[in-house]
Amino acid sequence: MSSALNYPFLIFAITFVVLWLTALLGARMRDRQHALMDDDLRSDFGVVQAATLTLLGLIIGFSFSMATGRYDLRKGYEESEANAIGTEYVRADLLPPDEAARVKSLLREYTAQRLRFYSSRNWDDIDQIRTDTGKIQDQLWTAASATANATPTPLRALVVSGMNDVLNSEGYTQAAWWNRIPVGAWCLMFAIALLCNWLLGYGSKKMQPRVLMVLPLVVAVAFFLIADIDSPRGGVIRVVPQNLTRLQAGLK
Repeated sequence: MSSALNYPFLIFAITFVVLWLTALLGARMRDRQHALMDDDLRSDFGVVQAATLTLLGLIIGFSFSMATGRYDLRKGYEESEANAIGTEYVRADLLPPDEAARVKSLLREYTAQRLRFYSSRNWDDIDQIRTDTGKIQDQLWTAASATANATPTPLRALVVSGMNDVLNSEGYTQAAWWNRIPVGAWCLMFAIALLCNWLLGYGSKKMQPRVLMVLPLVVAVAFFLIADIDSPRGGVIRVVPQNLTRLQAGLK
């Protein structure tokens, strides 16, 4: 599933243009109404403007913290996946030679699929990757559990436990990639940004498009950075599967 939030450059462009036009609209309304001529009124307006800008800064900082937390979580689960697969690959030696070779071959295929999951930028390929991954997971579980059911021993139970960790780690990773900043939080942040830029234009003494461009540009850059970190596939800043890459090189 794809949405505008998966394209940080689009978020930057839309945010900058809309906020700049909002600031210009506020300046135009102030010119027509000849508002804020009284010094006391301008002082009160300054308090409201400063409070609103402070609130916008706090919300942007909170959203950035949410995005970085989710990014760190995705990185941590990538490391956990690599460790789980590597541990199970070693435990496969506890099985008879034929069964061990089968499990190791499947784990190598599985590692390649997990690398595809992390590296793919095409949203249309994700469903196929999930389907292929699910098939290999079924084969892995069958290979590990069949022999354990036939001749249960502590060593075979250890292999099954490791295989369970491999499968669980994929589920945790997928859940972390689905965990995004809520759309409601984005709407609230954008609404406050609109109000702040309107107040900026309305409180200006005269129409200065270049000056009114500064705040929209800064906010657009902040939104771009948040969207970039929060988007697992569409951003510039992404989780690099360095642990899985190193693991794949070792398995070969």
